[in-house]
Amino acid sequence: MPTTPFDGQKPGTSGLRKKVKVFQQPGYAENFIQSVFDVVERGAGATLVLGGDGRFHNRAVIQQAIRMAAANGYARVLVGRGGILSTPAASNVIRKYKASGGLVLSASHNPGGPDEDFGIKYNIANGGPAPEGVTEAIHARTTTIERWLTVEAADIDLDAVGIVEVGDMNVEIIDPVADYANLMEELFDFDAIRGIVASGFTMCFDAMSAVTGPYATEILERRLGFAAGTVVNGIPLEDFGGHHPDPNLIHAKALHDLMMGPDAPDLGAASDGDGDRNLIIGRGRFVTPSDSLAMLAANIECAPAYRNRLTGIARSMPTSAAADRVAEALGVRCFETPTGWKFFGNLLDAGMVTICGEESAGTGSDHVREKDGLWAVLLWLNILAVRGISVDELARLHWARFGRNYYARHDYEGVDKDGADALMAALVAQLDTLAGQAFGALEVAKADSFSYTDPVDGSVSANQGIRVLFEGGSRVVFRLSGTGTAGATLRVYLENYMPPSGDLDADTGAMLADQIAAAEAIAGIARHTGRTAPDVVT
Repeated sequence: MPTTPFDGQKPGTSGLRKKVKVFQQPGYAENFIQSVFDVVERGAGATLVLGGDGRFHNRAVIQQAIRMAAANGYARVLVGRGGILSTPAASNVIRKYKASGGLVLSASHNPGGPDEDFGIKYNIANGGPAPEGVTEAIHARTTTIERWLTVEAADIDLDAVGIVEVGDMNVEIIDPVADYANLMEELFDFDAIRGIVASGFTMCFDAMSAVTGPYATEILERRLGFAAGTVVNGIPLEDFGGHHPDPNLIHAKALHDLMMGPDAPDLGAASDGDGDRNLIIGRGRFVTPSDSLAMLAANIECAPAYRNRLTGIARSMPTSAAADRVAEALGVRCFETPTGWKFFGNLLDAGMVTICGEESAGTGSDHVREKDGLWAVLLWLNILAVRGISVDELARLHWARFGRNYYARHDYEGVDKDGADALMAALVAQLDTLAGQAFGALEVAKADSFSYTDPVDGSVSANQGIRVLFEGGSRVVFRLSGTGTAGATLRVYLENYMPPSGDLDADTGAMLADQIAAAEAIAGIARHTGRTAPDVVT
């Protein structure tokens, strides 16, 4: 059948993301799916995994993809019941059942609904996002194909577990939660967690009306014994209840307010649209994603599956250097990578790291090849249970040992792309002259455009963001993000390191005031974007 001409967007490791109405064009989703099937490697009898975050249009695209997989020679398709599979659960299913790959239908933390966002990405046989070579080949194919293949078949019942035939292919509707929940029980000390629950430990998990709800309900309430109602907003909705399923202090404000109030439970947590991000808040204590990575890495051997197994830590370049100090103290390597989980996947596959994370609230390990929100929450629970302390106590002890990296990210969303590009070009133009310049109390030690050489395959990824490093360990990083569907998003990352002998309990905004002023002076954010304040601060 003919295709709808593609609009030229190159799908990255986060996949192809557009408004639902774009995907609803006849042949548009089919163009991308057929291009995947034309490009990716698979042998005879190949298995494809299909599932997503339950957002609007998921079911329609899953039915299309099933018929197309049958026409393209797949022997079996595994589909999460109701079309549901969280991104980490999909990675686990691909790995467990030795699938050739999977289509994950999600726009991550972006809003859902008829007028909002939709997305598709392809994960390879290791369960991780397709590497750049594959995504480039898929994109190239989308611009040249003239047909897509399908079979004539009625829609199948996505809500009934079992096996049906479509063409010559078996379609198996599987429980989307069981395999993932069983894996978590293998990794963590559920008995220790049950012990603190029995002693009165309480928590609130906000699933944000997104995909993690069924997983959290099964694990937290049914297997670990937390009270019914511990999981709030636990039913996945096509529009996420009209909310933005991004676990940060803006969109999870109700959880933050609860945790800072007089009736706070011991632990507050949340996950995002497709289940790969996490938010951790203790009673009266918010933990930044960068600190969470460092604290989890420092205590990972509290979990049975990770004892004597920490080989290394990896963090994305914009993530704070808190994890670096843990790695140094524990005598393991710390890798600084570009943003994108595929870079972690190479290190994990090679056994060079055990835990990895990004400042954008994604943390994971070698159990799958995606970041995993609920996994991070369970590791926190395991650590608190074994150490017998609160989130606040753990944070204070950590900073007293390693020092504290005061940290924030300022997002300027939907800015004019020409202005954002001009800002980045101006930054590049002054890189060679910034060293030695003073901006208030800060003196620039080094400025560069971050480039990464992969230690596994030798590939080079250049132009990954502008770093301005100041004397004493503080820094400012500038990046343009490609995760939105309209305009450009400028992200500015601010960091100020305070050693153990310094002030470890100050206001973050006050501690970053010099970095904020320096960022404006160096980049001219207001001049280039017309914005005098960020849209989101995390």
